[in-house]
Amino acid sequence: MKFLQITFGALVTGALSLTACATDRMTDNEKLALYRAHAAAPVQSFRYLNRIDGWTPLGDSAVAIWTRPNEAYLLEVDSPCPDLDFAQAIGLTSQFGIVYSRFDKVIPRTGTGGPEPMPCHIRQIRPLDVKALKSAEKDIRRQREEASG
Repeated sequence: MKFLQITFGALVTGALSLTACATDRMTDNEKLALYRAHAAAPVQSFRYLNRIDGWTPLGDSAVAIWTRPNEAYLLEVDSPCPDLDFAQAIGLTSQFGIVYSRFDKVIPRTGTGGPEPMPCHIRQIRPLDVKALKSAEKDIRRQREEASG
């Protein structure tokens, strides 16, 4: 079983900077609803080439994982996964570069030096329409700017 860990800092780079800006002031439920609205039908697995470009926590029941700048997946986990929203880094289990729903796990890393949080089983994987998601986030950002004056 291969294990991949990425840091929260990767979220702020490259194509993911739009995601962080548009969703910072949204509640977890609003963010999750936005991502669900731009997710396709569930799939059994996804392949990644030993690289995850970033991740976005979506409360204690989901996380978005970017495998390339324009390729992302919404991972819904068995809830609650209380450390997911506060993790400084996350890990994923996989089998030969493939992450499977109902088999693999998201592992939050808190960096507190205490006991490691429990892994969260991936219940569902849904590909994200990254282009539409970025467009929706841009619209939200524009609406908030107009509303604030």
